[in-house]
Amino acid sequence: MTNEELLKEIIELKKEVQELKGIKKKTVPEISTYSFSKITDAILKKLVNIEKIYEQESIFEEWFNFNYKIKDDVTEFLQKLIDKNGQLIFDYHEEDLKANFIVPLINKVDFFMMKAKIRNFYNEPLNYKTEKFIFNGRADLMVSSGLQVAIKPYFFIQEFKKSEEFGNPRPQLLAEMISAVELNNWSEIKGTYIIGESWRFVILEKLGKDKYQYFISKVFNSTNIDDLKGIYRNLQFVKNEIIQMVRQEKQISARGN
Repeated sequence: MTNEELLKEIIELKKEVQELKGIKKKTVPEISTYSFSKITDAILKKLVNIEKIYEQESIFEEWFNFNYKIKDDVTEFLQKLIDKNGQLIFDYHEEDLKANFIVPLINKVDFFMMKAKIRNFYNEPLNYKTEKFIFNGRADLMVSSGLQVAIKPYFFIQEFKKSEEFGNPRPQLLAEMISAVELNNWSEIKGTYIIGESWRFVILEKLGKDKYQYFISKVFNSTNIDDLKGIYRNLQFVKNEIIQMVRQEKQISARGN
């Protein structure tokens, strides 16, 4: 018997032994990956149990009635933002809208808090993996802990699109919010999505494993000064809420030590 024949016989014997012992090679099913930028309502509903709740007014009451006095210089800033960009918002490309309108507004709210190590991140990677699927991609804007890289996302703004023909930002935002809720082990998170001049605020609640419900606010038209002041006030509420959350987390951490 040649060496080649002997080796072949050994391999066959090993296969027979494995079959007799009931040892079978296990195949690991491939987990599908979904980019945030490609998420649709249909895909989201296939992956998780998620429901839109229409009885929405009361859940936004505290948020939209935040007692925050907007100073005259801020009102002047907001009016100038409208005067410069209002008629062009529909024609702006995504980066134009972000650079000329969104970023100046976000900077005026000022989520950058050095001592708390909180800031706004643009185009930051985000990844959430389950046994059934993976969400990954880059969030247009997230307010998160961390200064060099985002660590714990608190709030999302998605996406800087000028009209719905360029895609629906809502399911993309919801996928990001689901990822953050799970990664942070939270039961609720806030966000907002933008289509041209229109802003809608969103609250997502976790009800159980892969089960969620969400609420969508009325439309705020950012080319209207009263609505833009409302947007600014709503963002200040989010900033204040993040500050309170960070303080509570530090207190809990201190008690644990």
